[in-house]
Amino acid sequence: MREEKRVAIQVLLFILTFFTTLVAGTGLVLGIPLERPYLLFMAIQKTPANLFLGLVFSVPLLSILAIHEMGHYVAARRHNVAVTPPYFLPAPSFIGTFGAFIRIKSPVPHRDALLDIGAAGPIAGALVAIPVLLIGLKMSAIRPSAGIGGIPLGESLLFRAASFLVLGEIPNGYDVVLHPVAFAGWIGLLVTALNLLPSGQLDGGHIAYALFGDRYEKIARAIPFVLLPMGFLWGGWIIWSLLLLVLGTSHPRPVFDEVPLSQGRRRVGILAGILFLACFTPNPVPM
Repeated sequence: MREEKRVAIQVLLFILTFFTTLVAGTGLVLGIPLERPYLLFMAIQKTPANLFLGLVFSVPLLSILAIHEMGHYVAARRHNVAVTPPYFLPAPSFIGTFGAFIRIKSPVPHRDALLDIGAAGPIAGALVAIPVLLIGLKMSAIRPSAGIGGIPLGESLLFRAASFLVLGEIPNGYDVVLHPVAFAGWIGLLVTALNLLPSGQLDGGHIAYALFGDRYEKIARAIPFVLLPMGFLWGGWIIWSLLLLVLGTSHPRPVFDEVPLSQGRRRVGILAGILFLACFTPNPVPM
């Protein structure tokens, strides 16, 4: 693909993703149910300025995704690995996007580079998602559970810690109604956990291979079959399982695979594992 055409596609995808997340954010601010999208379009058609309400969701969410992908990009370029800038993916969903990705275009030289590329994205993204979540929780409301609509959300260990830090103990019979900024932070933690699954060419796959080499292959092959029954908790796990089965769970070897991982990178890999456990929730959207 010619460079100009690729850049044009990336710019177009970003504009579309900005628009779809803007629309999704407007729906969140106005409290319009997901199953009634026509009400959202009527509200925007009647008052076009309503569309700008979605900035409080779109901007923090796209910032988290962009910093995540730029973490990968900068780490790759530091090791002279050719990569594309981020591709953003718009989606007609209640969050407005399928996320973003970059494409590695040249072989990775060694395990240190592989771990740096894999870990830089989720760590950088989390460093943005956490303050976004804290700010958003400060703007959120605590209300009696009775009569509250909306979508229930699962809570990771990190989300629970942030909620307790900002809001304290939530009394029985009350729930937190997340501000759109807090919801963007919640999505950031979920994206971090999903990308750190140790399989295939996900960030977690890069990190696991850098740490354990071929020894981790059995675990990588098992991940889709572990996710499949978890679909009873959240339908999204079925999609992730099928994606891994279709795209493959194996990982290519670095050029100089025999060069061992340095001790400092090993500690970064352990940190990434802890981040995965802190951000993971088995039922992100309880069914």
